[in-house]
Amino acid sequence: MAQSWAILLAARRRDTPGMPRPVVKSVPTVSEQLEKLLGDPWPFPGRPPKHDLSTWAVTDDRPEHVPVTEAEVEVFERWFADLFDEVFGADR
Repeated sequence: MAQSWAILLAARRRDTPGMPRPVVKSVPTVSEQLEKLLGDPWPFPGRPPKHDLSTWAVTDDRPEHVPVTEAEVEVFERWFADLFDEVFGADR
């Protein structure tokens, strides 16, 4: 019985000349996807540009008073209760 199963399995695994093998397409790498998307090879050739931090400007466009809801206060108190107790004392 075991011998007949071995023959059947061997027959199933054998490549038959009339059946084409399935073509397995490889997934393109991230670099290949970026190159296709950008049209340029990735990583870009050469050194990256140096950023001169002295030319940067920092602006503060936030309002003086930021509205905060009671629900937001509760979330902060729940998540940071241990830290608040350590910094401000447990007697708050």
